Amino acid sequence: MVDVNSTTPIHQVVIVGGGFGGLYAAQSLGRAPVQVTLIDKRNFHLFQPLLYQVATGTLSPADIASPLRGVLSKNKNTKVLLEEAVDIDPEQQTLKLLGEEIRYDTLIVATGVSHHYFGNDHWEDKAPGLKTVEDALEMRRRIFMAFEAAEKETDPQKRQAWLTFAIAGGGPTGVELAGAIAELAHNTLKEDFRNIDTTEAKILLLEGMDRILPPYPPELSAKAEKSLHELGVSVQTNSLVTNITEDAVTVRRKEGEEIIPTRTLLWAAGVKASGMGEILAQRTGVERDRAGRVIVEADLSVPGYPNIFAIGDLAHFAHQDGKPLPGVAPVAMQQGEYVAKVIQNRFKQKEYPPFHYVDFGSLAVIGRHAAVVDLGFIQFSGFIAWLFWVFVHIYFLIEFDNKLIVMIQWGWNYFTRKRGARLITGEKGKMLLEIKGGGDYHLPEAEKETLEV
Repeated sequence: MVDVNSTTPIHQVVIVGGGFGGLYAAQSLGRAPVQVTLIDKRNFHLFQPLLYQVATGTLSPADIASPLRGVLSKNKNTKVLLEEAVDIDPEQQTLKLLGEEIRYDTLIVATGVSHHYFGNDHWEDKAPGLKTVEDALEMRRRIFMAFEAAEKETDPQKRQAWLTFAIAGGGPTGVELAGAIAELAHNTLKEDFRNIDTTEAKILLLEGMDRILPPYPPELSAKAEKSLHELGVSVQTNSLVTNITEDAVTVRRKEGEEIIPTRTLLWAAGVKASGMGEILAQRTGVERDRAGRVIVEADLSVPGYPNIFAIGDLAHFAHQDGKPLPGVAPVAMQQGEYVAKVIQNRFKQKEYPPFHYVDFGSLAVIGRHAAVVDLGFIQFSGFIAWLFWVFVHIYFLIEFDNKLIVMIQWGWNYFTRKRGARLITGEKGKMLLEIKGGGDYHLPEAEKETLEV
């Protein structure tokens, strides 16, 4: 705890980012003799591993989000600022925000990553990624709008384009999205429409490498592909997206290029470090990798600046086996807790060993009751893996009420196959324009209202 009667200036720890890394660092410093300031552009922590369930109508955003102030309310040495960091002065030890400038003694940067379009940033409007609540709501809008537009379309070819869903990227996010959309089309929605048969929807999973889930053992990748095939997903490996338009995606394969008519392309193919990585590089001279991640020391500090740490997806940590750690939640959690221990040991003038990531395994869900799990010493798939996936995700949700709500929602959805969060939100005029196929159609200003959840 902070000694309020002490005349010695209190050590100021500033954390930028309220994701897994930043939040776990703040929680671990709750009883340390420091003043903690957690800064984030959002007032909530988002459980990103379940964003795809918001995008496909299984959960609502509030089910997987927790207010930062509420989570940290018992940490009396911690305050939360709803702000955005825009610059750093490492010599003066100050952090510049949009509205003010604050001093730090120790700085922890945990700002994560954003979508990476590999030099084709103009694709972003046509192929949304999945990193924020807004991303998930935009995906949800596009997915359900596609079925609505197909219901109105009389031209068979245009209707099929609306009923073709392409997902770029065969990692865990792409696999989970593909499986969830297939379940929507083949189960949840099949009785809801009158002019279309939703089971005729095509779900394409496009992966540039020779198998999906590349970090997983080959046998689990094969089992995942088989499960997706049983759900009705067409897995297309060695397929690189080379162009995206409003109504088609171009894919390059060994045999040549193919133009696939589709009105819905979702991006799960790559990530890049947030803008804070570039700012750190400019101000400290730290090197970054090709994805913009900061190459950190063995204790996660920035080279030459032992009081600045980069953790989570922003950090390139390759001291363990020569390979950078994956950008997954457990890495960020462990790094947040580790940095908190380093800071506390420095007060005691004790050395702390280098960071060592304990890999408890990888898991990805595929549809209603199938998943793949790699725990290192054992790999398994199917229903048992799905149950394991369910309990792991429930366990790591931050607040008790979130755990309870998600458990109830999943139980209800499992037995009824219904999804209660199938809301289309956004600008009404934009929605109708999409259904009408664009062109010169314009709504009166009075009708361009915004719909909210």
